Amino acid sequence: MHSTIKNLNNIKDNIQQKINELNYENYQPQIIAVSKTFKIDHIMPLINEGHKHYGENKVQEAVEKWTEVKKNYPSTKLHLIGKLQTNKVKFVLPLFDYIHSLDNLKLAIKISDEQKKKNFRPKIFIQINLGKEKHKNGIEVEELSDFYSKCTDLDLNILGIMCLPPYDEDPKPHFSKMKEISESKKWALSMGMSSDYIQALEFKSDFLRIGSNIFGKRD
Repeated sequence: MHSTIKNLNNIKDNIQQKINELNYENYQPQIIAVSKTFKIDHIMPLINEGHKHYGENKVQEAVEKWTEVKKNYPSTKLHLIGKLQTNKVKFVLPLFDYIHSLDNLKLAIKISDEQKKKNFRPKIFIQINLGKEKHKNGIEVEELSDFYSKCTDLDLNILGIMCLPPYDEDPKPHFSKMKEISESKKWALSMGMSSDYIQALEFKSDFLRIGSNIFGKRD
């Protein structure tokens, strides 16, 4: 058995054990295998095993790696989890099924224009900057309702919200705030990575972005 399959199975076991502990019924998060920087031959064992969801953060790398693979494996779903620049949107649609990092109106307008040209509406998460960190992208909570309204006016398919908690803080208060927002709006949640996905389960994150725990450490 390839190491990636073994690692993914271990993660699934950990998730199920935590869900059982929490006594959450009818809850099963989707694991996004974050494959950024890894070559496609390291990813193929998971694809052949039937895993569907993968995450990339660089558009050009994803175009080179995934264009042919997605033609051959049409049920594969690709998630853009990194910063998206407006000049790269034309390459993103329709390769990526999900965009997790919508963080400004200029980008929202560009995606709206491009989805009309391509006749393809990706599922989108609005990135929230919960910690109000100057070096981090995202919409501040106070601006979220207004930003969401503008996105719906642009016919964007907003699935939910995403966050990256401050690196040096306990993620739980941030996950709790995200959960509170999502419940009020009935939005999906994208939160939890290799280091904190177990904590994210407590707040019923719908999408877990797990990379190094599946593929190993990056060079």
